[in-house]
Amino acid sequence: MSRPAAESTSTALSARQIWTRARGAALVLALILIGGIALATVRSTETHGALDPRSADPTGSRAVAELLRDLGVTVTTVTTLAEAQAATDTRATLLVTTPDLLTETQQAALREMMTDSSARTVLLGAGPASLPTLAPDVTAATDTPVTNRAPACSLPAATRAGSVELGGERYAIAPGTEADACYPADGRPTLVRLPGSGTADTVLLGSPDILYNNRLDQQGNASLALQLLGSRPHLVWYLPSLADTSATADAPTGDTTDNFLALIPSGWLWGTLQLAVAALLAAIWRGRRLGPLVTERLPVAIRASETTEGRARLYRKANARDRAATVLRTATRTRIAPLLGVPLQDAHSPDRLLPALSDRLPETTADPRTLLFGPAPADNATLIRLADQLDALEREVRTS
Repeated sequence: MSRPAAESTSTALSARQIWTRARGAALVLALILIGGIALATVRSTETHGALDPRSADPTGSRAVAELLRDLGVTVTTVTTLAEAQAATDTRATLLVTTPDLLTETQQAALREMMTDSSARTVLLGAGPASLPTLAPDVTAATDTPVTNRAPACSLPAATRAGSVELGGERYAIAPGTEADACYPADGRPTLVRLPGSGTADTVLLGSPDILYNNRLDQQGNASLALQLLGSRPHLVWYLPSLADTSATADAPTGDTTDNFLALIPSGWLWGTLQLAVAALLAAIWRGRRLGPLVTERLPVAIRASETTEGRARLYRKANARDRAATVLRTATRTRIAPLLGVPLQDAHSPDRLLPALSDRLPETTADPRTLLFGPAPADNATLIRLADQLDALEREVRTS
């Protein structure tokens, strides 16, 4: 028993075929989605930079901050100069993690706050960029490696802590300046305490290593850090950032494009230039291979009958009898339309083609409508019979 025409001649893709064709793209899309979710998850976790009291990374300072809280010291983290000024009072210690990153305007404002306040100010790694404003009586000498050093001074916090890991900036104190100079390296101290008015003082630490999580338990690092930062009930931890609007007060008001390009590392600019040159050379290389169009003789001439048989085999393999019948009927209508005086644009219109055909062949035994516009054949035998009948109809038109 033959299958229904709609089932046997359908060219629609099955679900398995659709999956076979789309599984590669689906796999790539799934990998992109998984990678995006993983990246978003990693970036969504709370991460902070070096010397951040919220960071548990090796170079973070969460450990010392937690120890200070256990001792009853309130730790406030700020990222702008305005927040630091608002949070610092006479009962506070102000810690500035990177004073050299402050602009001249910020340094001047910070120096004024240090002069008018009775708080302690601790400057980490202050160098030539900030010392002239924040500590005018101290200059920076050549830096030195961080290593275990003895106090060699009478500062109570240093003598109680003993040996600690210090280095970085070395300081030279102006003659006649009252100061505590500790942990010397080649005769220059890496810790300096400058007393101010009242209870105020300024502490210069040549390096911040004693505050790192991975170094806090070494030597007397924890003891010195807790004594310097925990002498007051409140600690203001100032992390200078680019988000601080006061940092742009010294910025030039020129072309913003130049300012933006100045922020791009030189290596990226050189890399972009190299890629542009490489792309230009590749375009020239590929362009030289394109010459004028030339005609080329085919190595093998394929007969039209072989092409027809090959297409017929493809139709048969796909069971596309509806498609094959459509091709046969379309070709027949296209050929007989001029013979019947019907324009080619109307060759596939039953209302225009069939009346002309009936006028030419009034006594034909075949049903022209079924032959030229009928349904798809139900089996291969019906398809072959349809092809023969179309050939016979075309011969009748030509010979009539």
